[in-house]
Amino acid sequence: MRPEVVSVGPSASMEIVGEEIVDPPRPSPPSSSSTPPTPTTFILETEPQPQQQHQTSGFFARIRSSVMESLEKRKLGGVRVEYTEIPSSELEHEEQGVETVNGEPASCSKCGQPSSRHGRGGQRKKGLWKSWGLQLRVTVLGVGLLALILLLNLLSAIKDSLIGARHNDYDPFVNWGQPNTGTEDLSWYPTDFLRDVIPLPCHSHNDYWRRVPLFDALYAGCTGVEADVWLFNNDLLVGHDLASLQVNRTFQSLYVNPIVDILEKQNPKTPYYNGTLNGVFDVDPAQTLVLLIDLKTSGHETWPHVLRQLDPLRERGWLSFYEDGEFRSRPVTVVGTGNTPFDLILTPPYPTTTTTTAKYSNLTSPPDRDAFFDAPLDKLLPDSPYNSSNSYYASVSFFRSIGITQWWKGGEPTAGQLAKIRGHLAAAKERGLVSRYWELPAWPIHVRNKIWEVLVGEGMGMLNVDDLKGATSEDWRRIRTWRRILRLF
Repeated sequence: MRPEVVSVGPSASMEIVGEEIVDPPRPSPPSSSSTPPTPTTFILETEPQPQQQHQTSGFFARIRSSVMESLEKRKLGGVRVEYTEIPSSELEHEEQGVETVNGEPASCSKCGQPSSRHGRGGQRKKGLWKSWGLQLRVTVLGVGLLALILLLNLLSAIKDSLIGARHNDYDPFVNWGQPNTGTEDLSWYPTDFLRDVIPLPCHSHNDYWRRVPLFDALYAGCTGVEADVWLFNNDLLVGHDLASLQVNRTFQSLYVNPIVDILEKQNPKTPYYNGTLNGVFDVDPAQTLVLLIDLKTSGHETWPHVLRQLDPLRERGWLSFYEDGEFRSRPVTVVGTGNTPFDLILTPPYPTTTTTTAKYSNLTSPPDRDAFFDAPLDKLLPDSPYNSSNSYYASVSFFRSIGITQWWKGGEPTAGQLAKIRGHLAAAKERGLVSRYWELPAWPIHVRNKIWEVLVGEGMGMLNVDDLKGATSEDWRRIRTWRRILRLF
């Protein structure tokens, strides 16, 4: 009787071949119709394992041990396992690949012997190459990502060094006034509080929303701030709407009094200095700070209260004014918008006092005005009454006057929109007014940045911003200049 041949788990250098090694069959229950069970034979052959010729001998030993343990656990009766070593020359068959002739394995090109083992060595080699290829790709990918990160960090450092971006989270006053610091009895704001801040033509829109109103904008370098004021119980409250009003957040507490304190520190009375015209910025003491006051309640009722609450600045001669056909800049320039009535700008409702007059040099009477109007930028027609004698800003909603830009094309204005923008800016410049758009696109960010770039490049007088860090961390003129240069190539 011919024994049954059973294969046991294929491996890279091991196989079971059908040699006739017969074990006694297992006993079975007697049966008249049954035949004796066929004995089962397992024969494993492995490669000879010289000590130094092949470094993978330990691998075959582990395979052999694993098979033995598996057979032992399964307790196969009537099974005999024999091992025969395959000469190393026969393993060379496996490197040749399988070739068949009429369905039968062809002879080896080296030894001429047929072998059913042909091809497995090639598969083993192929699998090895696959493993090494995967590792190589992973390594290349990792090195590429690392190089990209290093390149981005290098470009960011170059950008900061070239543009001179000022954006960090360092708070210079974190320990000011704390015990054992030597500052317990010193003023909160030293005279050099803005010593390294470069003033920029940006307007802090809805400034009262900042974590620290006024000071956040000044520290970012903005030369304009905005306060929405409401008249209640003969006092001016600051807030965006009625729900946000609080009795302690007033026009004087958030803006007038802090500005007075800063300017007093900037203009100290010492044996070395007795001036009054230093502004809030040490880098440019002549730079004026625009205080835009947006009236939310009745203009004719609210504006007189605004002028009265500006007296601390007026009495010290710190308000810009117009007199004898000339605009004279001072540390603070007041501009009325919202419900501010134009007729009260032309005829200020404040009384003539010798104190007020004495603070303005070479004037025998109060100036024509020390507060100015926010003229409509889209209505600066040839016969319009708005000019530098009564107005300072010229503003309009970007959304209503220009419209929605092509956000699907990166925010670039159309030719018609760009022509309208240029017309607005030219009209304001002709009248000596500072142009400003409010209600600019805020999102997507790339559209907002594109609009900023276009407006600054076209000569916008004051950039209206909500994101102080985003607006003051880039040199928008330089970016536009570089893009124009690149277009030439």
